[in-house]
Amino acid sequence: MLLTIDIGNTNTVFALYNEDVPGNSWRLQTVRARTPDEYAAFLGSMLALSNLGFSAISDVIISSVVPETHFSVRRFCENYLRCGKPQFVSRENIPIEIDLDRPEDVGADRLVNALAVRVHYELPAIVIDFGTATTFDAIDRDGRYIGGVIATGIDVSMEALHRAASKLPKVSVRRTEKVIGRTTIEAMQSGVYWGYKSLLEGLSAQIRTELGGKAFVIATGGLAPLFARDSTIIDAVDENLTLKGLYEIYKTMKVEKK
Repeated sequence: MLLTIDIGNTNTVFALYNEDVPGNSWRLQTVRARTPDEYAAFLGSMLALSNLGFSAISDVIISSVVPETHFSVRRFCENYLRCGKPQFVSRENIPIEIDLDRPEDVGADRLVNALAVRVHYELPAIVIDFGTATTFDAIDRDGRYIGGVIATGIDVSMEALHRAASKLPKVSVRRTEKVIGRTTIEAMQSGVYWGYKSLLEGLSAQIRTELGGKAFVIATGGLAPLFARDSTIIDAVDENLTLKGLYEIYKTMKVEKK
């Protein structure tokens, strides 16, 4: 059984694959100082709920944008899973063409998403990923990764607004029924929700134009379902997009080893 691990700045997601069949997945807050034993305690308890143990895992593949976690994650895999060294993906082992001025700058997670889109969706395509940053990635009709947009993440924006303005409270992300807020909290929530909706649709429309006027738009990340509710531009929500991409890379690696 394959264990895929997606380490983001905010959360780390663990998911199982048994051949082509996706299994359970679990989310853990990303903590840079987390120890190998802490990873083991979390995953061990989650596996136990599924009547599984560490011995069920034969391979591990990891996408990460947090280098500080790599040592502990690697030690956890080696000490508890005993399935050899885990494979960290990078642009060198992701089978996708990168058409950028500086290919070395692009994060592995964005390329993993692009690969998943190339396999599972129609092209050209745009991936909107709601994470610590809100990213937009463009894949052309030939399946090449050609760049994108990095915008401030929703939670980061809300936290910055709260810290910079002493009279503004910290609020949750929530869809308001009307744009005009009748309280300070409603006005802030409206600004976040409807403001980001406009940002999503405006940037996606511009990217579509640069892609030739047509593109399939996939949203991923924890807030994707919320914003897809009112969006006129999001065609699909896929919260497991990165995990699907990791599995495709794993399959490619297995073929190359034969």
